[in-house]
Amino acid sequence: MIQTRLLETVAVQLGTRSYDIEVGEGLLADAGKLLGRFLQRPAVAIVTDRNVGERHLATLVASLERSGIAHKAIVLEPGESTKSYTGLAQTCEGLLDAGVERKDTIIALGGGVIGDLAGFTAAILRRGVKFIQIPTTLLSQVDSSVGGKTGINSPHGKNLIGAFHQPQHVLADLSLLKTLPKRQLAAGYAEVAKYGLLGDAAFFDWLDTNVESIIRCDVPALRHAVTVSCKAKAAIVAEDETETGVRALLNLGHTFGHALESATGYSDVLLHGEAVSIGMVQAFRFSEMLGHCPPATGHRVARHLARAGLPTHARDINAKLPPPEKLLEYMRQDKKASLGKLTFILVRGIGQSFIARDVHDQDVLRFLEQDLKQQ
Repeated sequence: MIQTRLLETVAVQLGTRSYDIEVGEGLLADAGKLLGRFLQRPAVAIVTDRNVGERHLATLVASLERSGIAHKAIVLEPGESTKSYTGLAQTCEGLLDAGVERKDTIIALGGGVIGDLAGFTAAILRRGVKFIQIPTTLLSQVDSSVGGKTGINSPHGKNLIGAFHQPQHVLADLSLLKTLPKRQLAAGYAEVAKYGLLGDAAFFDWLDTNVESIIRCDVPALRHAVTVSCKAKAAIVAEDETETGVRALLNLGHTFGHALESATGYSDVLLHGEAVSIGMVQAFRFSEMLGHCPPATGHRVARHLARAGLPTHARDINAKLPPPEKLLEYMRQDKKASLGKLTFILVRGIGQSFIARDVHDQDVLRFLEQDLKQQ
């Protein structure tokens, strides 16, 4: 049984599309009871991947069966390559084969790839089907499962095909994080650190004291980190659901990071959180170069992220990177680019990010040339 005193609930306030994020331990084993109230009929379709399915699908299925909820599962291959046109077609056709109707609910059981893909499928299947997120990674619990951004990658860039489609509910079960490989856990930590770096210096100070406890999966530390991160994202999403303004701040490190992911082929050579880690350090160092941020701030950020086991520099990537001009070309595919101009999230210090729409290409190239020389 769930010990409710250990549950934290974070509300995402979006009017008629509002929903809660529940953070706690053992939630997957009680998912049938917790999620039954959202179903118009006692039946769901589950989208997961092979790795997550082997670890957690049986627990979810048993819980649904105890609550009398019928279920069918679509099991996909793990990895970023599944977040593609091919993966989208496989998911859509699988759900149609399973008889999913417009009033039904899809459960996304997995990390960011599954959440993004299942959410986008839900947005377009029969012109819109409801879905629930059960994120199984730290990255997806604090970031991708919250806020309704769904989509797939294109050969032109990351997340260029998608829609805003809010979930009905999010279950963040902390106990699932204990099964993660250390590399995956560290990759998720990059998104936790992001919330302190972009707007909450006090939270970053707390993280600086507790980073090792989080990486060890110490539950009180994890609960606080996940809850604070979700509250930060929920507040920004409530203010700017479709990223026309302040929500862009959540992309701290992502313009640099997505270019690195493109350069490495969206492969296991560089996980998304690892790219964000390097990208955040680059954003701080670039801000220093432009005179926005005090010297050595980027060094402090790099030192902190390294304690979590994250890469912090292009030289940490086990691949030959293209020249600065090619990385700049990848950046031009960034969703925040407008009228041919790049948008960067820059900083004036820890917890002081801002949106910069007047960055010159030559400054970016000069920075990348210096940065890549150190490979």
